[in-house]
Amino acid sequence: MENLNQLADDVLIGLYSKGNTRAFEAILKRYQDKLYSYINFVVRNRDLADDIFQETFVKAITTLQKGGYSCTGKFGAWLTRIAHNLIIDYFRQQSVDNTVSNDAVEYDLLNDARLSDSNVEDSMINRQTLADVRRLVDMLPDNQREVVFMRYYQDLSFKEIADITGVSINTALGRMRYALINIRRMAVEKDIALNMI
Repeated sequence: MENLNQLADDVLIGLYSKGNTRAFEAILKRYQDKLYSYINFVVRNRDLADDIFQETFVKAITTLQKGGYSCTGKFGAWLTRIAHNLIIDYFRQQSVDNTVSNDAVEYDLLNDARLSDSNVEDSMINRQTLADVRRLVDMLPDNQREVVFMRYYQDLSFKEIADITGVSINTALGRMRYALINIRRMAVEKDIALNMI
């Protein structure tokens, strides 16, 4: 029996459409951490992230079962697009500002000690820099913050970001450009040294 984890996404989708549920389990396992991190980063609420994550896969399963997915792009980007739309729908239904507190989040993507160097001094400097960057990213407009996250933490191309967010590549590039300009401006205003940007 072949190892499903080594098969390409489109092959797994084909197997799943023929009734092989293990194929879908393999593709779910392949994308679940990255997708959940994206959802949780945007909504900043673990319970809501769990709900949207589950709803994303319910929609994906339903679409796959109906034959509504064509293998023209990356499956991960398609899943992220579904999640993105569900998040937008949620915030529209709530008709509240998208700004949510980061206090309830246990895991901080932008301040991970594993990303620091091995000595104590470098580790402290890196933690402070990452915390500063996180605060600056949190102050960006939602569309700029989302592009920064997708690009630097999900390693998506600007084409994938454009597809997921429903904008042109130039708009995605523009949002990243303005995000970096805004981060630099805010760093100067707040007297924060950011050598990495």
